[in-house]
Amino acid sequence: MQGVFILSDSPLPSIPGYDVAGVVLKVGSQVRAFKEGDEVYGNINEKGLDLPKTYGTLAEENLLALRPTNLGFVEAASIPLAIGTAYQGLEKTGLSSGKSIIVLGGAGGVGTIVIQLAKHVFRASRVAATSSSAKLGLLKSLGADLGIDYTKDNFEDLPEKFDVIYDTVGMILNLCCLSAISKY
Repeated sequence: MQGVFILSDSPLPSIPGYDVAGVVLKVGSQVRAFKEGDEVYGNINEKGLDLPKTYGTLAEENLLALRPTNLGFVEAASIPLAIGTAYQGLEKTGLSSGKSIIVLGGAGGVGTIVIQLAKHVFRASRVAATSSSAKLGLLKSLGADLGIDYTKDNFEDLPEKFDVIYDTVGMILNLCCLSAISKY
């Protein structure tokens, strides 16, 4: 299975803003989950109206959640789309208990979540991930069994093959790594 990102067909200039975090300024008469002053985060998907997102946007309450107190606004806003992308991608690959995975771009937003989900939710038998040498410790702290420095290590020389390649970087690295997958 191969999936690639589809470029947006939004007219330019486009102000991205699916992931949000902020303070509720006003609530509608039917809103029950939030009140003015609540700190929230979420993925408003394409439901937000075309307002300048630097100040605010309108969102349905089912697209938001209270911001965890251990996360700042920036951290909270970085999670919703990344976790959805990571989870959906893992589901589509068929990763399951006992299978192995290599995550290309393991230190990025989606990659960091893929490592954790693969290890702790999908119960992968082995999780390998790539990053620069400076981020190898991060990969291990997230649950990767093997951190690979893509600037030094040749994927074709990997001692083992993987059931799944999850590419968060792009096609060039994917083509370099095909020999690392068990069915290739």
